[in-house]
Amino acid sequence: MKKILVLNGPNLGLLGTREPEIYGRTTLADIIAMIKDYAAGKGVEIDAFQSEVEGELSAAIVKARGVYDGIILNPAAYTHESVALHDSILASQVPTVEIHISNVYAREGYRHASITASACIGQITGFGPQGYLLALDALLARGK
Repeated sequence: MKKILVLNGPNLGLLGTREPEIYGRTTLADIIAMIKDYAAGKGVEIDAFQSEVEGELSAAIVKARGVYDGIILNPAAYTHESVALHDSILASQVPTVEIHISNVYAREGYRHASITASACIGQITGFGPQGYLLALDALLARGK
């Protein structure tokens, strides 16, 4: 069975109530349940973790090496500033897809730059919670 780690960064624990006009009303718990249900139908095991703390996310990425077949990462605000997450993705050698619920390129200019994206195999942005499922399908299509 394939194992995928789903990581979510700062403030994503507030989904459903945080800026619903941008992020919608779906909670993070709803998203994780949706991913687990979808993945189960494909014979994939999902583990999920959310943190406000950059170091905790970085540690989870590095510890994924040799344990997970892929990572789905929504780095949230750390997208634009975290060299640590970038380097952890590279060090882990685990194929990682960066995901954003909103279309970051249709928002403020500072959101257009991702430090983490260049360490990832791809980026999915703007498809809401469905983006997590697209990321899972992309990882599975790679055969990793």
